[in-house]
Amino acid sequence: MNIHPYTWIITIVILVGVLVFDAIVIGRRPHVPTTKECMGFIGLYVGLAILFGAGVWYFSGVTYSMQFYSGWLTEYSLSLDNLFIFLIIMEKQRVPRESQQFALLVGIMLSLLLRGVFIALGKVVLEQFAWVFFLFGIWVLHAAWGVISDFVRKDEADERAQESRISKFIKARVHSTDTFEGDKIIVRTEDGHRRFTLMLFTIIALGTTDVMFALDSIPAIYSLTLEPYIVFTANVFALMGLRQLYFVLGTLLEKLYYLPVGLTVLLAFIGVKLILHAMNHYGLDARLGFNGEISITFSLISIVAILTATAVASIIRTRISRGAGVGNN
Repeated sequence: MNIHPYTWIITIVILVGVLVFDAIVIGRRPHVPTTKECMGFIGLYVGLAILFGAGVWYFSGVTYSMQFYSGWLTEYSLSLDNLFIFLIIMEKQRVPRESQQFALLVGIMLSLLLRGVFIALGKVVLEQFAWVFFLFGIWVLHAAWGVISDFVRKDEADERAQESRISKFIKARVHSTDTFEGDKIIVRTEDGHRRFTLMLFTIIALGTTDVMFALDSIPAIYSLTLEPYIVFTANVFALMGLRQLYFVLGTLLEKLYYLPVGLTVLLAFIGVKLILHAMNHYGLDARLGFNGEISITFSLISIVAILTATAVASIIRTRISRGAGVGNN
């Protein structure tokens, strides 16, 4: 893609501006958003992503548009797993419901920053060292194994949300309170001293999770496109609405029971695609008698099929469970 610098600037200003607006204007008013409010914003952001993909189709062609949709759907799906860990962290830290918005906003901003860093580093590394695709593929396959392990052994998700060593290290060396004070990170106590609140350690825990999530998600999207503009926009659109999605996550996870299975299949597909891409680059697939490059069309169809099958299977299971409950009554 030939993206003019002005296009980059306008895109960054608008997309980041939307996130900042959501963070400062909407999110800074401490309250527990209603389901109607959350679904309204989620619908808005999903609609914007669909329109943006249509714009990419109009200006740059169907191939780049499919790359955007594939990347956005993948990143958005992986975000659900990240939000699930956020949910467990909030519960373990006993963050008051009305204070969770601020922690989420900080977590999402950290995600944006870390993704930007990893996107830039990933592009530079991949241009110089194509063999890194092998490592990316193995890493993503390892992530797939981790997701299905969490599903099979429920306690694994709790382990991933345990207080990090960084948080424990800082807590042992700074003066802090044992309470939350709204969205304040530092407060002045009655004796006149400044103390950190528990909000600091919650933010550190979320930030640690963000690092691991970026290590999983960036290789995933680079398997679908090498265009920095698409990688960036797909990631930013995947971040939009995550704060609202968090507050409906409990109900969503109950309905999407097979989400971990779907994410495992999705990550496994991406991991294999990365390895096959590396084999194709070095001609190893031709030596073995096959073409290892998977087209973006097949990738998009596969991603949509995986997510659709996950949703349908989860809905069927939910209805069967409800029917069994009614029958028992």
